[in-house]
Amino acid sequence: MNVPDELKYTKTHEWVKKINGKEVVVGITDHAQEQLKDIVYVELPPVGRELKMGAPCAVVESVKAAYDIYAPISGKVIKMNQELKESPQLVNEDPYGKGWFLHIEMSDPEELNRLLIASQYKEICEKET
Repeated sequence: MNVPDELKYTKTHEWVKKINGKEVVVGITDHAQEQLKDIVYVELPPVGRELKMGAPCAVVESVKAAYDIYAPISGKVIKMNQELKESPQLVNEDPYGKGWFLHIEMSDPEELNRLLIASQYKEICEKET
């Protein structure tokens, strides 16, 4: 299980990476994509949509099930990964790279402090397996 130390995590298996200022990139974790198996469809919110931390914001479908993705941080969607429409398998192949979901302009950067660090997230994953 790959859990990069430089990222922040949620209990619902999303990751957040601060890029600069108020901009973050988000996606789902390696653990999440392993649980889902073969991802066949990703539905992302449009650019401009306001997201609230903890609220559903996207859907991932695999051959196994549909899975809600929750906003790990509040803010406005400023970019979405268009490649996932044609190639949803990128989430399986590279969840922390080419399989990213959204760029969000945070409305409250203090929310980052409420997210998990890598060691805390690893503990959650170990309890689930």
